[in-house]
Amino acid sequence: MERAIQGFLEHLRSEKRSPANTIGSYGRDLRSLVEFVRDKRGREPKLDDVDVYVLRGWLGVLARSLSANSVARHVASTRTFFRWARRGKLVASDPTELLASPKVRRPLPTLVSASAAAEIVTSPDADDAAGLRDRAALEVMYGCGLRVSELCGLDLGDLDLRERQVRVVGKGDKERIVPLGSHAAKAVAAYLAVRADVVGPKRSVRAPEALFLSAHGKRLSPRAVQLLTKRSGALGAGRADLHPHALRHSCATHMLDGGADLRSIQEILGHSSLSTTQRYTHVSIDHLLRVYDAAHPLARK
Repeated sequence: MERAIQGFLEHLRSEKRSPANTIGSYGRDLRSLVEFVRDKRGREPKLDDVDVYVLRGWLGVLARSLSANSVARHVASTRTFFRWARRGKLVASDPTELLASPKVRRPLPTLVSASAAAEIVTSPDADDAAGLRDRAALEVMYGCGLRVSELCGLDLGDLDLRERQVRVVGKGDKERIVPLGSHAAKAVAAYLAVRADVVGPKRSVRAPEALFLSAHGKRLSPRAVQLLTKRSGALGAGRADLHPHALRHSCATHMLDGGADLRSIQEILGHSSLSTTQRYTHVSIDHLLRVYDAAHPLARK
């Protein structure tokens, strides 16, 4: 079973070109199953040792300490693995076919208003190089609806200020061209003028191709962007719970409120499926009130 898991992870890495975080999650979930079967059988498990009853017992143990979301993720990882194993004729049947996923209640994602987003992206100090970098990073992340990994992965060569667009490499190394708004373009231009000053005086630029640099001369890390977003959310909108994905979600929602169609939003966000885009978009209460006032007979009275 361990050899099969290694083959599956290599399939994700080389053929599916899945992100490293995704591959790591699959590996941890499947090795949790291996440990459960090993304890149950008292030996190294084989693929044939896993049937629907073993899977139900494993998920029952997981449910004692994990949330429904986490259990559902384990189910999805196992289902994907056994489908791959069956296609490769490593197993005669797929034991996950009879396995039901736990029902997951999806809470409404974090969302900020357009005015709050404007306050957040302009909250960093514009009097020094680091502040201009932070403003540019927030403007691009919100204005283009980027994932934090996509923002940190941007290179100077991906940027076209003349055409006001940026080339983004998303999940699975899929490329897309995203429009760069006027505010984001202006913020990036201001940052580029002082980009070299971001790096400390006793340090050198170690990632010359990277658009956003850290004080150590390296590529700005996702963790640094997460802390920046949290700090700017607290300063600009009084939201200490803000995270980068909230700005991405807010971008999609604000475009939807402004009249953009889901297909266009799908292209900008880089979703392979429209159903994913529908989960990201959340109609604001202001939009709902406008529709209600215009359409409901009691509101018209």
